[in-house]
Amino acid sequence: MSGKEKKAQIIDSLQQVFSQCSVGVLTDYRGLSAAEMTKLRRQLREADIEFKVVKNTLARFAAERAGKEELLSFFEGPVAIAFGYGDITEPARLLATYIEGSKVSMSIKGGFLPDRLLTSEDVATLSALPSREILLAMVVGGVQSPISALVGYLTAPVVGIVGALQSRIQQMEGG
Repeated sequence: MSGKEKKAQIIDSLQQVFSQCSVGVLTDYRGLSAAEMTKLRRQLREADIEFKVVKNTLARFAAERAGKEELLSFFEGPVAIAFGYGDITEPARLLATYIEGSKVSMSIKGGFLPDRLLTSEDVATLSALPSREILLAMVVGGVQSPISALVGYLTAPVVGIVGALQSRIQQMEGG
């Protein structure tokens, strides 16, 4: 396979990933040693997140083909992208946690959702949000609480009547 064919294959692969992922977080990985990069990749892979170091020229072609022209300005200097396919907060949270915990000089350049470009501040906000599962649990808990209170209010008179009847039955049996 010639170099030109390899590049075309890389562009096609990246274009597909740009189109299919639910979120992408672009990073400047300067200052990351090979061992640190391996450790970060392993952590991300465990969460089903792809972390690819990309050649800027090839990434630009792939982004254009995928209809993500707004990303072109991010492809300067060393760039690696974390591609997530599920919860949109997960890649941002894992990268922010890694950067904070390991004290590496790596930085987040920005990111994208299928329909929107994210600044580095947007990605920081995204990393602070609870996961989708936690948000759903909070919503269910919020909905469930008033329903439980309503059931309690509605059953209280019945429970009171049953208690009074049981007391009366005991009185009659004893007396």
